[in-house]
Amino acid sequence: MPKSRIRKKDEFTPPPAAKQQTTSINLSSGRRWVAPLMLALFLIGLAWIVVFYVTTGDMPIGALGNWNIVVGFGFIAAGFVVSTQWK
Repeated sequence: MPKSRIRKKDEFTPPPAAKQQTTSINLSSGRRWVAPLMLALFLIGLAWIVVFYVTTGDMPIGALGNWNIVVGFGFIAAGFVVSTQWK
């Protein structure tokens, strides 16, 4: 069987470098308040629910009764809403 010819490839030469564009990315979005507020809302909601259970419903607001759990979860939900603004 005849042997196939081996083709020699030309040496690679990169195209002449055009002026390389540099892009600067501004990472500071000016929303430094988002993370602290989000964490604060999470912690307030958690503390509200824990205080309600530890005091057997007497605190934080005794007149609300079991609706205190909804208030605590409301703070936590607000924390999730604020977290959508985080970049």
